Amino acid sequence: MTGRKFDFETELDEIHRAVLSVLPEKLLDLTDISAARAGIEELFSQMPSPELPEDISIEEIQVPGINGDPDVLVKVYKPKSLPSEAPVLLWIHGGGMVLGSADWDDDVCCPIATAHECVVVSVDYRLAPENPAPAQLHDCYAALKWVSENASSLGVSPERIAVGGASAGGGLAAGTALMARDNGGPNLIFQLLVFPMLDHRNQTPSSYGTSDTRVWNREANIAAWAAYLGEADEVTPYASPSIANDLSGLPPAYINVGTLDIFVDEDIEYAQRLSQAGVPVELHVYPGAFHGSNGFVAESALSVRWAADQSAALEAALNPEN
Repeated sequence: MTGRKFDFETELDEIHRAVLSVLPEKLLDLTDISAARAGIEELFSQMPSPELPEDISIEEIQVPGINGDPDVLVKVYKPKSLPSEAPVLLWIHGGGMVLGSADWDDDVCCPIATAHECVVVSVDYRLAPENPAPAQLHDCYAALKWVSENASSLGVSPERIAVGGASAGGGLAAGTALMARDNGGPNLIFQLLVFPMLDHRNQTPSSYGTSDTRVWNREANIAAWAAYLGEADEVTPYASPSIANDLSGLPPAYINVGTLDIFVDEDIEYAQRLSQAGVPVELHVYPGAFHGSNGFVAESALSVRWAADQSAALEAALNPEN
């Protein structure tokens, strides 16, 4: 299949181009995953820590793994004035299955909990290559089961559980939804898939979009999938949701992605296949957005619109009576 090369000089607006120009040149060079982790931690250490709201409690809890797996750390974000029988969002961070932690997303989870009067449970899943698939998915599913089984103590309704994530977290959210469907629950009301990483094959035109190591790029994606899948003889649809033959019976989905994201084609195709399977799906494709630019360039008009659209969809799913 013919690839399409992104031209950031001509396809980005001035503010996106300016922000991209100051990102470290080898930020997402995964030739050495350990070095990439250290570089990203160094970048984060230089950034101001987000001010966390006082009306949200944040608690770290170890929840039981499944099938003898190790316990899983989750971070629970809970508004201090939570309505009874509130909804809950299981959130899964990004990082290509090889980078990051739940701590990355404090500034994502707190605003969601506040805006939607819900509990957010963020999963600190094991990373590849030290822990290849299905470790990540098992950790996310274990967290989902724990949320369902402990809904009462969390102050949430077991009938109002959603799952979401960004990038690798979006792929894990989609895989978790498939696993929940095939294992008889827990039942989910919604899946929020933010530029999800869904397809290990790297064969779409946009998967060839860029080798620029300032953003998520083709070579990084190939290295991340190799680390994630390890020596597996068979790739399951839970690990790579794009290869699932049957997408029926899944919860309604919201998918958003930029035109300058190597995942744009696989995300559009997944949305289309969900719709064809009878799953309600809303897809937003933002012209001139690159992978993660909604966070890197949060003040741009494009990112503000992205955030408003995403928040409106999440509110409609979590609090349909409002």
